Amino acid sequence: MKVKFVAIFLAALLAGCTLDPAYQRPDAPVAVAWPTTGATAASATAAGGAPSVTSVPAAPLAADTGWRDFFRDARLQRLIELALQNNRDLRVAALNVAEYEAKYRIARANLGPTVDASASSTRERAEGYGTSLSSSSVEVGFTSWEVDFFGRLGSLKRQALEEYLSTDAARTSTQISLVATVATDYLQLLSDQELLKITADTVDADRSTVELTRSEMKIGTASLQDVRQAENSLASARASLASYTRAVAQDRNNLEAEIGCPLPDDLAQGPRLTQSTALLADIGEGVPSDLLMRRPDIVEAEHTLKAANANIGAARAAFFPKIELTATAGSSSSSLSGLFKAGSGVWEFAPSISIPIFDFGNNKASLDVAKIEKNIDIADYEKTIQTAFKEVANALAGRATYVDQVDADRDYVGSAQQYYNLAQARYRQGTDSFLTLLDAQRTLYTAQQQLVSDTLSQLSNLVTLYKVLGGGWSETTVTAKQP
Repeated sequence: MKVKFVAIFLAALLAGCTLDPAYQRPDAPVAVAWPTTGATAASATAAGGAPSVTSVPAAPLAADTGWRDFFRDARLQRLIELALQNNRDLRVAALNVAEYEAKYRIARANLGPTVDASASSTRERAEGYGTSLSSSSVEVGFTSWEVDFFGRLGSLKRQALEEYLSTDAARTSTQISLVATVATDYLQLLSDQELLKITADTVDADRSTVELTRSEMKIGTASLQDVRQAENSLASARASLASYTRAVAQDRNNLEAEIGCPLPDDLAQGPRLTQSTALLADIGEGVPSDLLMRRPDIVEAEHTLKAANANIGAARAAFFPKIELTATAGSSSSSLSGLFKAGSGVWEFAPSISIPIFDFGNNKASLDVAKIEKNIDIADYEKTIQTAFKEVANALAGRATYVDQVDADRDYVGSAQQYYNLAQARYRQGTDSFLTLLDAQRTLYTAQQQLVSDTLSQLSNLVTLYKVLGGGWSETTVTAKQP
């Protein structure tokens, strides 16, 4: 019993030994709150005035809002589902996680001995002597088992685990980015489709104007110059029509590449971008410290830092002796029938120890490399946090200011429409010149384009805000567990 107790105590002592530095999370090099300038101070209520965002009081945090709750358009939800199923980049990211999980299991297995069983039977005859020799043996044992007295293998196991968790966080980041990319390109498609419709209407209006000016010229109330100006306006609109037709086709191609398959034939026509009121939900931004736990790229950077910390422990352990054990036990006999009889047992126990004495500074250089790599990872971790803070702050500023900008665009379109209607009526009555009508047409077309463009920017900014806050964490990801 005493021997067993001592063995258990020594095993626990060996398992708990480590030369890893004590890990401490670096302080976040950012402010404790988001900027509260004039642009962002109103961000809490900004979504209420947005034309395509449903505002709700006390909006949930982005990281707690699943993408199905944030993206409310059923057509977009279906595209995201297809992307999560078929996208090749996401598939590669998932395979990388599986690879690092297997590497971790390899590192963990190195902590224990490899037990092998072997059996052999030999019979030989020497010509000229008239004799034959035979032998049989059965053995079970382990070979070259390194006793992790100074925690080198344990450090390598922890390094492999952190690398696995880092890779899983990278997969999460890829998945969230994919969701945001599909949503942004879908909004771009809606934008170009609406611009195509506006341009087609403008082409029709310009054709009517050309016919009108030609008729007016025949009766002497319009000049050839008016006709040429109307024809120029029509040609410009036709060129824009071809451009937006091409853009819509390219948008569809981009979406097909992201979802990894052709667009479904039964996919319904999307809503008009500037008239939909339920594309996106409102989200809360929380505080900067939330990003440390919710943003996958920050989580990835910290796991990478922890892996570097464990690597220092392994480099330190290289300065100490390495103890290896080899042991076998079994039975050996000159005849197969006597293999398991009394007196045929054999065993071998061969411990070895190697002590580093002089290696031309190799171990010291390896430790220096490990420490430098950790410092690099600290700087990368801090930079990742700073980048995340900047992205969120910029998106919050956009959420506030885009509301006023789109509202102004709507007023601009309304007044431009009234200006065009009035100019058209006065031209038909002969009160205004054709240049006034042409200016009104161009003003209305420009105002409509600007409204669509700014609405797209507003909604894309909200998608970006959702992404940079770690949106979709609770639904699109499954946190890796220790194998």
